[in-house]
Amino acid sequence: MLPPVIAGVDGSAESLAAADWAAREAARRDRPLRLTHVWNWHPRQEYGEPVTAAQRHQARRVLRQAKARVRAVAPNVRPYDEQVEGPATAALLKAAEEAELLVLGSRGLSGVTGFLVGSVAQGVVARATRPVVLVRAGEEAADEHLAAPGGRPSVLTGYRDVVLGVDLGDPCDAVIEFAFEAARLRDARLHVVHAWQPPSPLGLGPGEIGLVGGPQRAEEWLGFLSAVLQIWRDKYPGVEVAETVAEGRAQSALLRAASGAALLVVGRHLTDRPAGPRIGPVTHAAIHHVGCPVAVVPHE
Repeated sequence: MLPPVIAGVDGSAESLAAADWAAREAARRDRPLRLTHVWNWHPRQEYGEPVTAAQRHQARRVLRQAKARVRAVAPNVRPYDEQVEGPATAALLKAAEEAELLVLGSRGLSGVTGFLVGSVAQGVVARATRPVVLVRAGEEAADEHLAAPGGRPSVLTGYRDVVLGVDLGDPCDAVIEFAFEAARLRDARLHVVHAWQPPSPLGLGPGEIGLVGGPQRAEEWLGFLSAVLQIWRDKYPGVEVAETVAEGRAQSALLRAASGAALLVVGRHLTDRPAGPRIGPVTHAAIHHVGCPVAVVPHE
């Protein structure tokens, strides 16, 4: 069987939105959809504590509700479900190992664009070895599409941009390929963003030119970005690509670019450092402050 798209569901509004998004993504990728419910999802419950009849009944209810939602948004997708024992972070990480990608919900901040990322979702993102997509509560199919004339939401218009954040100091094939494939599947434009900061005069070595202006530096970075992307343009000739280099902090550049996007794609370094897994400041900002779904792709 092909690796499935897996959605973690617990009955919350954000997890149902994640199931909806996962169903649409499974249809786009022609992959199976698995809905996973974890007993002992909440930290206050002890691992190994016997699962009660009430919990089993609740799990069945949650999965039935999610399957009904999935059938409504993606009638051609036939979901299957599983119930696994927690703790939730460990159980979802194990599920992710078998997945094409794992989709989790994040609560939208009331009245403010962005995510309130729970401890489970953040723990999974920090440790997963497969891509994880975070979807805010209230995300609907029409939100991925351009508005119809008059500003009305519609699923009949084209897709909004897929936005990719690239660090040209360490461009990663896995992250870039994920973004190109996501754009191809949607017939969407791929907007690639790199942010740069001018060097400090204190960091210049002997003979280095420190007086090159911002426009010239931007042109150099844009040329570098175009060179890095050329192999992917050749591999995905049908994907329209827009390139942006911005002076300033990467977090700010990505937040601006992702406003109104269908999907933001960022990377996360896999690490064995003693301090343990880290999300990184750019990805941390993205998953907490970007309103569209965010795909976090781990890489070496």
